[in-house]
Amino acid sequence: MLPSDSLNCDRTLVTRAAVAAIAIAALLLLVLGGPAHAVRLATESATASTAAARNELTAGKAAILGLVEGLTEYLPISSTGHLLVAEKILDVGATKQTKDAADTYLIVIQAGAILAVLLLFWRRIIEIVRGLFGKSEEGRRLLVALVVAFIPAALVGIVGEKAIKNVLLKPIPVAIAWIAGAILIFVVAAPLYRNAKEHGRPLGAITTRNALIIGGAQVLALWPGVSRSLVTIVAALLVGLTMPAAVEFSFLLGLMTLGAATLYDGAKHGHELVDTYGVANPLLGFVVAFVAAVLAVRWMVTYLQRHDLTIFAWFRLAAAAITIVLVVSGTISA
Repeated sequence: MLPSDSLNCDRTLVTRAAVAAIAIAALLLLVLGGPAHAVRLATESATASTAAARNELTAGKAAILGLVEGLTEYLPISSTGHLLVAEKILDVGATKQTKDAADTYLIVIQAGAILAVLLLFWRRIIEIVRGLFGKSEEGRRLLVALVVAFIPAALVGIVGEKAIKNVLLKPIPVAIAWIAGAILIFVVAAPLYRNAKEHGRPLGAITTRNALIIGGAQVLALWPGVSRSLVTIVAALLVGLTMPAAVEFSFLLGLMTLGAATLYDGAKHGHELVDTYGVANPLLGFVVAFVAAVLAVRWMVTYLQRHDLTIFAWFRLAAAAITIVLVVSGTISA
């Protein structure tokens, strides 16, 4: 799954990575906000509307959303779906003035989860970089596979961004996607898991055709609630990879996909995020997401060494049921 030596990172490495995470996040937020915004935020007192916005995303709410992001990003349960429901429960992005900033915050804190994978997969990533410069044939093949798998969802996501946000980024469509994903696990993933244990191929055996199939499956994850992790793992099992290889490729593909999405949305709305919520609370959410993602990835890797994805199917059904009850009761808007 993960290379064993990558999983056994010592505490010093983790500590240094956490410090680097804080520094990188602070720099990223200031850059996205722009020099003028950074200077103004440091020198001018907040207006009434700005103060209200800061109260909307308190440190506690920022930490909760970071925790939700980190724990769910790489598990096959959909981080987008959980963040959407959590955002509504916490009344973050509840006004027209703060909606874009809140949506950007939920995307930017993905950088914490990205950093977690960089930490845990650093040996594999170095191999990919060596492949880029022609020093590792296996690294080159894996890089090509990742690029091929990345392209379909990137193209569809850019073209259908507005439609996805306007039609699918809502609690009921998310609940439907959770249920559909649970059925996928029960009907398809469980048999594939058993077959992969006996006949699966390692990650080094992935082909361009395999990568294109996995990339096509990732398009389905543009429907919030489906889970990018789920569909890419199932697709990787379908093309004949072992469960460890399927999970590792899914995580590496997520690193590329989430990185692109974070940079894209941050470049478009980063100044709104900093103007609306400042730097401190988004930075806190980033760090919490990083720590939570490290724990979640390590747990998932260990768990899937002996179990299939069934536990996540039951979790998805429970999440769907709770969301539907919240909508019907009027606790959150549909």
